[in-house]
Amino acid sequence: MKQDWKPGTMIYPLPAILVSCGSTAEEYNLITVAWTGTLCTNPPMCYISVRPERHSYAIIKKNMEFVLNLTTEDMAFATDWCGVRSGRDYDKFEEMRLTPGKATIVSAPIVEESPLNIECRVKEIISLGSHDMFIAEVVNVRADERYLNPQTGKFELSESHPLVYLHGAYYGLGKKIGKFGWSVEKKQ
Repeated sequence: MKQDWKPGTMIYPLPAILVSCGSTAEEYNLITVAWTGTLCTNPPMCYISVRPERHSYAIIKKNMEFVLNLTTEDMAFATDWCGVRSGRDYDKFEEMRLTPGKATIVSAPIVEESPLNIECRVKEIISLGSHDMFIAEVVNVRADERYLNPQTGKFELSESHPLVYLHGAYYGLGKKIGKFGWSVEKKQ
């Protein structure tokens, strides 16, 4: 038996992302975002949705760039804290002892503690209601070498213990149950 509920956003789990923005150290800020995802492979594009009243909104809109910093279980406290405190009142990098690093292409900083930093340039802003969607092209990806498999050269993101957001709570990932295409692989 199923119940009808009022329309809502119940697509979970989502990555818990720290979005870094700002073009100078004085302007640097972090915002926690779960409304994010992939839009296109070629060119590589993604999005974040941010409420206009958030402090980071004006910074992103002014500079038209940001960095998606994937988070880990070890970063859970900082990820939550950066989502409930305003950059108007706090230097979030300093408060959470996170290290702003130099991105390769964009002016926004990377979070050094993050296993993967995705540098983005905003192409379009769409006003949707409570949130505006920043559609961005991925211009560079920085991967922490600690998670590179020395035998295969493959980036093993699962080894970083990624953090996900599920209906108001943070979780680590569970056990691996398959890989893309495993359901149709030929049996040996």
